[in-house]
Amino acid sequence: MTEPTQHGGETPLYPIREVSRLTGVNSVTLRAWERRYGLIKPRRTPKGHRLYAREDIERVEQILQWLNRGVPVSQVRELLDRPDIAEAESPPPDPGDWPAQRSRLVGAVEALDLARLDTLYAESLALYPVTTCVVELWAPALRDLEERWGERLGDELQRRTLESFLRTRIGMRLYHGNARATGPTLLAMPLPDDPGTLWLLLAALVASDRGLARAAARHRAAAGRAAPGSGAPERQRRAAGRQPRRTHRPDPPPAAAPVRTARGAPGAVRPGGTHPPGRARRQRRGGAG
Repeated sequence: MTEPTQHGGETPLYPIREVSRLTGVNSVTLRAWERRYGLIKPRRTPKGHRLYAREDIERVEQILQWLNRGVPVSQVRELLDRPDIAEAESPPPDPGDWPAQRSRLVGAVEALDLARLDTLYAESLALYPVTTCVVELWAPALRDLEERWGERLGDELQRRTLESFLRTRIGMRLYHGNARATGPTLLAMPLPDDPGTLWLLLAALVASDRGLARAAARHRAAAGRAAPGSGAPERQRRAAGRQPRRTHRPDPPPAAAPVRTARGAPGAVRPGGTHPPGRARRQRRGGAG
């Protein structure tokens, strides 16, 4: 744990990594709240490092309360600047730009626009806590997409593209999160009838944010049916058509026909049609006599 720094001998100040540990908000999100929306204003060291006072930490906790109620981050500052309205008396939060963000996310998936999808993914996780991001943006957008996906040409391609994208991005977070996880291990696997792993990936993202280490299991297939995208049918067809491997042995060279010598006795012929040297000399002697 990092000890707070005394500022002016009175006010303890905390570095950003300690504020992140105390509040559960990662450093990237804290910087985005400061730069883009002016929600917090930490002090700076002569070298430019951020230092947060206790009132800054309390403000971060208030921001989290509003975000967890579904208020978009763009509207939080106005609510924080109105201390005269108690939280219990405040009106229900305006959905604000959540529908617009969901619409952009759905449009990026339908257009197979991976660059825009990557931007939306990075921005959402940079501005909001993971749970809020999943509950308010990704889960509703996924339900909307599943209602649209049917028998249209390209629906399965959209599903597989989104699944591949999330598996890569969330997988990277899980890899680094597992190294820091202090909680128990969560074994996650889809049911046999699940068409894919989209919901499983979102659940794993939330679990990792809560400090659980995740161990993923492969998609299990129903009896007699392989999991989509597993490649098992192709492997089964190859195995079924595979014959026992034979060891290739070269055919023996053709035997040379025996050649009769001058005395009429058959003589063995060496490869290439020549007699052994000793027999050839005897044959010459016999012919000369």
